[in-house]
This record gives sequence, structure tokens and C-alpha cells, in this order.
Amino acid sequence: MPKLFIIVNVDTFFLSHRKDIALRAKKVGYDVTVIAKDTGKGDYIKSIGLRFINLPINKAGTNLKEELKTFRFLLNLYRREKPDIVHHVGLKVVLWGGLAAKLLKVNGVVNAISGLGILFSDERKDSFMTKQIMRLYRFSHHRNKLIDIFQNNEDKALFLSNRILTDSQCAMTNGSGVNLNEFNFTEEPESPPIKVIFTARMVEDKGVLILIEAAKLLEKQYKNKVEFLLCGGLDSNPEGIKESTLRHLCDGKYIKWLGLRNDVLQLLKDSHIVAFPSWYREGIPRSLIEATAIGRPIVTTRSIGCKETVTDGYNGFLIPIKDSKTLAEKLKLLIEDGELRKKLGINSRKVAEEKFSIEDVIQTHLSIYKQLSNN
Repeated sequence: MPKLFIIVNVDTFFLSHRKDIALRAKKVGYDVTVIAKDTGKGDYIKSIGLRFINLPINKAGTNLKEELKTFRFLLNLYRREKPDIVHHVGLKVVLWGGLAAKLLKVNGVVNAISGLGILFSDERKDSFMTKQIMRLYRFSHHRNKLIDIFQNNEDKALFLSNRILTDSQCAMTNGSGVNLNEFNFTEEPESPPIKVIFTARMVEDKGVLILIEAAKLLEKQYKNKVEFLLCGGLDSNPEGIKESTLRHLCDGKYIKWLGLRNDVLQLLKDSHIVAFPSWYREGIPRSLIEATAIGRPIVTTRSIGCKETVTDGYNGFLIPIKDSKTLAEKLKLLIEDGELRKKLGINSRKVAEEKFSIEDVIQTHLSIYKQLSNN
């Protein structure tokens, strides 16, 4: 059995974004090991039949000592266990895992480039740190039997233009996919209030504060008729929003911060509109993929990754970044017009069926694993 390692920053992200791929890989004959920071889900990952190893990593940290600890851990692990294929998920894991795999000549390497985040934002793309990381990527990618999986053309173009890899080393998926049976089309609730939901980490670049501004612009007209739900946990990202800020801005009635929740699917089904005014450098946000699957109209930005989920006027609206006024205007259209919400929601489901099935994503990964194994 070929030994496949799937390395992810944190166990919860593995479960939400890569679990189905790992289980199918095991089913077709791979010896699968998951390596991720254990935040309490390690035992569950073992219970579903996958081997699990705790990864020492600080996903948002920049302390060199901590970073080298992560690198040495992966270097020693790959040396000891000799995996046939390593699948790195997340930029930091791609960096340190890729270097370890290059130095130890691991047979096959898969890198998931699922968004470039704040490191490659307009403000930081020319920073010293970003340039050094690009050089390290260029070194680790200069090898055979390596494939990077991108979720949008802009990220792929950036890696190609910086000579990190060649076109033959690139593959594409429409995000991480979604189970269309689990996230099934659901009619919006008939009873008021109208619920506008945002699901993501509480990071400023995700557009949380812009949504709050838009809600406040609409408050005089819609208080007691509409609820704005912010669903997501705090984050150690440098742009993470403080709990005190959220508590100050959210009144708990008209604007509610729900924190980290395990019932996101039900929350989506209980809502009418999905708003996601992000300018974070997304891959394709899973929250928007899930919104299309259950059939909700979406208001999001023309930012990289977000715009891949919406055709303006067909299944939602695309707006400029950092524009709370336009966001409020589009939300008002949807709040006032139930037939429009229904029409756009039906079209969202069509988008999901055409682009975002988890089966397509799984088959792409299995094909890549097979290609690297055959090599």
C-alpha cells in the first residue's frame, strides 16, 4: 500500500476540508496518515480509521525558533517513515513540508494552494519576508513528481510568473468541494425575521467590520425585522478582530456574534441571505460553496476567490471591496424581495451542481495520487 501523508495546519481544517479525500484514498488502497495540530479532534480522526500524528506548528506565528521546530519535525518524520506521497495543505505546511520533501527526495509531492492570505496581499506582497518565502518555494518546487493544486487562476499565475513552478506542475479544483447530498437544496424559512449570515473566522480582511457597517446603515429601517448573524471564532491572524471589539459592536439582537459553531449547516438553512464582503486572498471560500449548495443568494466581493462563486445578478451580487454602502444597497434589495431571493437561490444550487461537487474534487486528487504513485 502506498504511504500517503496529508499534512494540515490544524485538525479542524482537515475535518472540514480534506476528510472526504483522505477516506476515499484509504478506501482505494492508500495507507493514509494525517499530520496536524491536535486541538482536540485527533482521537476523532483516529476513530474514523485514519492514523493521526500531532504537528507542532503555530499557523500564524513568525518566531524563527518555532518555525524551525516545525521544519525539523517534518524532516525527521519523513526520514523515519519514508512516505511515498506527501500532500501539504496551507502555505506554511507547503513551505516547511516542501523543503523537507525536497531534501529527503520524497517520491511524490502534492501542494494545496488554497488561497494566499495576507502574506500576498497588496500591502505585503513586496515585503522582505514574502520575497524570501518565494525564494524558498522556488527551491523546494524545483523537482520532478510535484503537483500544486490551485483554486483560482490568479494564484496559479502568481506562482508561474515568479518561476516557482511550470504549467505542467499545476492542477485546478473549484475549491475544496461540498457534499451535495449533505448540503442539500433547502427552501428559505417562511417565518420572520429575515436572517443575513456571515460564516468565517473573525478576521478584518474577511469583511466582518464592513458587514457590521452595512447592518448599521440599515438598522433604522430593519431593526426587529432582520438579524445579522456573524458565525465564526476568534483567530490569531495579525488581522484578527478582538473579542472586546465584537462585543462592543454587536448588540446580541439585531447584530449577533455567534462565535465558533458546530451547527453551521443548520444555521445556513435557517437563514435567508449569505453576505461575505471579504478581500482576504481566498482560494475559493468554503462558506460560499456551502451557500450555493443549499440554495442561498450571496452578496460578496469581486475579490480573488470570492468572485468564482457568483455570477452577478444570477445567483447573487458582486460588490467592490470595503464598500459598506453598496453592500447595504444589495442586501436591501434581497431583504425586500422574496421572489428575487428564491430565484437567485435556485440558481445558486445550479452553480453548486455544475462546479462544486466534492466528487469532482476527490477524483482530481485520486488521479494526482495515482500519477505520482505510477511515476
